[in-house]
Amino acid sequence: MAAIPVSPLAPKSYPDLPAIAGVRFATAEAGIKYKNRTDVLLVGFEPGSSVAGVVTRSKCSSAAVDWCKANLPGGVARGLVVNSGNANAFTGIKGQKSVELTADIAAKALGCAPNEIFIASTGVIGEPLDAGKFSGVLDQMATRLDDGPWMDPAKAIMTTDTFPKLSGATVEIDGAEVRINGIAKGSGMIAPDMATMLSFVFTDMAVSAPVLQALLVKHVATSFNAITVDSDTSTSDTLLAFATGKAEGVAPLESLDDPRAEIFGEALRDVLFDLAIQVVRDGEGATKQVSIHVEGATSDASAFRIAKAIADSPLVKTAIAGEDANWGRVVMAVGKAGEPADRDKLSIRFGDLLVAKDGERATGYDEAATSAYMKGEDLELTVGLGLGEGRATVYTCDLTHGYITINGDYRS
Repeated sequence: MAAIPVSPLAPKSYPDLPAIAGVRFATAEAGIKYKNRTDVLLVGFEPGSSVAGVVTRSKCSSAAVDWCKANLPGGVARGLVVNSGNANAFTGIKGQKSVELTADIAAKALGCAPNEIFIASTGVIGEPLDAGKFSGVLDQMATRLDDGPWMDPAKAIMTTDTFPKLSGATVEIDGAEVRINGIAKGSGMIAPDMATMLSFVFTDMAVSAPVLQALLVKHVATSFNAITVDSDTSTSDTLLAFATGKAEGVAPLESLDDPRAEIFGEALRDVLFDLAIQVVRDGEGATKQVSIHVEGATSDASAFRIAKAIADSPLVKTAIAGEDANWGRVVMAVGKAGEPADRDKLSIRFGDLLVAKDGERATGYDEAATSAYMKGEDLELTVGLGLGEGRATVYTCDLTHGYITINGDYRS
C-alpha cells in the first residue's frame, strides 16, 4: 500500500500533553504488518486504577472487544496493550487464544492478573494475529515505561491515519489541578456505534468505575457517536477510560450526585469531542469537514437519524467534495431517513445562506454566493423541519477519489 499524503485538515501543531501520575507507557516495533514503524503500545497503571469503557455494538466484534467486555465489569486495570496492523477480528478460536496469550504475557511483564489487562487491536479483518510476536517485546517494554512523550503512543496506534490524534484538559477540583489526556486513532470504517475505532483516555482523578462509566456513556453520545466518515461501523470500536486516583488533594468522585461530577464530566467531554473531530478531519481522502445540523424535528433522536442520513449519503458527500451546492441531494437524504418530515415546511441553509424554504428554492437564492461558500474547508449545513423542538448535530467529511484509492488496495 502506497504512502498516504497527510490530510489537508491536519492540525498545524500538536499539544504537549503533561504527565499523568500513575500512567507510564512504552511503544515498540513488533512487525505485525508495518515495517519500520511502531505498532504496539504497552501502558502500565498504578495499583488502584479504575477503568470504564464502551465498545462496538457490531455483531461481528473482534476478539479484543470481547475480552474488554468480559473484564470491564471488574472495574480494575493495571495494563493496556494496543496493536495496529491487525484487528484480530473474524479469527475464531485462534483470535480468542491470541488475546488470552497477549494478556498472559502482559500480566507477567507488569506483575498483575490477566483480567487486569485490557487489549485493543486495529487493522485488517480476518487475518490471524500471532500473539507470539509480543513475547519478549512486552517484557522489554515493561522495563522502559515512562510518562512521556504522549506523541509516541498516539503514533503507535495509527493505521491509515495520516496524523496522530491527541487532546488534553486540565480542570481545578478541590483546589487542585486534575489532568485528562486522550489519544485516538481512526480514519476509515468510521460510523461509531459507541466510540471510535480506538480511543484511550487517562486521568489522575480518583473516579469510581461506575461513575466513570456513566460519564463516558453520556458524553460519547455527542462526541464519537456523533461522527461518521463512511457509514461503516468497525468491528473493533473501543473507547477506554482509566483513572489512577493519583491527583494530590482531591477526594474520590464516587457519586453522580457529587457536583464535581459535572465539572469533571465537562472536561472529559471536551477531550472526547476534540478527539472525535480530529478523526473526522483525518477521514480517508477528506478535504472538508462538515457539520450537519438538524433542528425542528419531532425529537432529538429523530433529528439525529435525519442528520446521520444526510452525513452518510454518498451523493451529499461527493457534492461537497466537488464544491457543488446541490441542496437537492439534502432534500433526498431527509426524505429517505424514515423520520417525520413535511416537504412543504423544509428549510435548508449552507452556512448563513438560505437555499431552500417551505418546500422550494428560497426567494433570492444566490448560486454564486453559495458556490463560493462551498470552497471553504469547514462547512455547516442546517436543515429546519418545522415540526417540533428536536435537534442534533452529526459531524462528517466529504467523499473524494482519495477514499477509493486508500481502500481499493488496503490489504495489498
